Formats: sequence, C-alpha cells, structure tokens
Amino acid sequence: MRLLAIDIGNSNIGMGIFQSRYLIKRVSIPTKQKNYKKIIKKIFTRYKIDDTIICSVVPEACRVLAQDIKVLSGKRPRLIGRGIKVPIKNLYHNPGEVGSDRLVNAYAGTLLYGSPLIIIDFGTAVTLDVISKKREYLGGMILPGLDISLDALTDRTALLPKVKLEKPRSFIGRDTKSSILSGILFGFGASINYLSDRTKGIIGKNAKVIGTGGKVNFIKKYCNRFNRIDNDLTLKGLYYIYQVNYESEVKK
Repeated sequence: MRLLAIDIGNSNIGMGIFQSRYLIKRVSIPTKQKNYKKIIKKIFTRYKIDDTIICSVVPEACRVLAQDIKVLSGKRPRLIGRGIKVPIKNLYHNPGEVGSDRLVNAYAGTLLYGSPLIIIDFGTAVTLDVISKKREYLGGMILPGLDISLDALTDRTALLPKVKLEKPRSFIGRDTKSSILSGILFGFGASINYLSDRTKGIIGKNAKVIGTGGKVNFIKKYCNRFNRIDNDLTLKGLYYIYQVNYESEVKK
C-alpha cells in the first residue's frame, strides 16, 4: 500500500509518499506554480500510488490538485474536513475556524511526542498550537511569518530595502541589511522563547515544544526552547489520520 499525503500551504505544497508507515519520498513545489499535473503524473507513475489524502489552506489550489489526481488515477483524493475529521477534541469557540493543518499537526504531535504539547509551525504565517495534558486542542496564536515581516518593512516604509532571508552577521547590525535580519531573527527567537515559557506556565512546565514548517531551520538557532524539530509532522499526521479511517487498506 502506497499513500500520497499532500499538505497544501500558502507558499509551498509538501508531498510525502508512504509505504506502510515509512515516509520514502518527500517532494515540495511552490503553491503558485498552479500547473501540478506533470509532477503528480510522475509521482503516480514512478511510485504506483494507491490512494491520496490532502489537507489544504488554499481552496483553489486544492480544487485544481484534486481534479488532476482524479483525472490521472480515476479516484478522488481523501480531503481533510470533507468527510474526514481529525480525531482530536477541538476546544476553539468556533471549531471550523481552525486550519486543518494545525489540527493535523496537533494530532500527529500527541501521537509522537505525548502531551501537554506546544507545536510551532514556521510557514507563511507562524502558528503556535497548544494541546492539553488530556490531548485537547486548546487554541494558540498566529503571527506574521518571517518573509511576510521582511516584506512589510519594504512595503510600508520609504527607505528600507528589500532583504532576502539569511543569517545576520551579528547581533548588533552595522548596516541596514544586517540590522533588519538581526531584528527579524533574534526578535522572532526571543518571541518564541517567551511565548513557549508563558504557555508552559498555563499547561504545565513539562510540555514539550515541537518546531516544524518550511522556515523552522532558519529560526532554530535563535531560540532554545525546541525539544524536537520535525519537518514532516503534517505529512505524518495525514498518514496517521488515513490509517485511523482506512486501516484495512493501510494493512494491505
């Protein structure tokens, strides 16, 4: 049994191919690419995919990708939120407001790392998700991502230049570029440290902090609260959810 798990984010689409419980291949493409059919055809042909599961925060990209998969395989992909529920108690005031990727991460995190738990996902936005000792999704926080923050400085000021995300040369910037990079990376690092500590004060000091997302490797040097970095957390969560819903197929 080979499963294609797809996480559609605002910036990138992550795809993971699972054979049994093992992630044997990972592929990432820009969401804005839009012409997905070629890469999907290559994956289905090379890896003989039996089924597909998707979580998405970009409805149009999800629609296009799901249609491509149906045409190529003759089978509709399974979609989180459309008949497939994430098996975790959601305590948001309006449960439908929570992005499916956040719930998938929360579910995967509790299976892999236990609870209480804090999951920080560095994507286009930075999301901090909080899971109680009872494995309940309590809610969290949403911050602008690293690239959004850099772009905002350029777009909303007259003289600050556009800066590409990279490591600052020092803590104290000696020119405009290094000052911006130092402010963004050390500033985000300090924020994550503070938010993690304050959250632990609410849910328990033994709570683990798990980092994930496309930009987590940029930030991990600037904060020291992570117990683990798991770049494939969402894809693993999709596999586990598929396993719960279609266990007999997974065991083939």
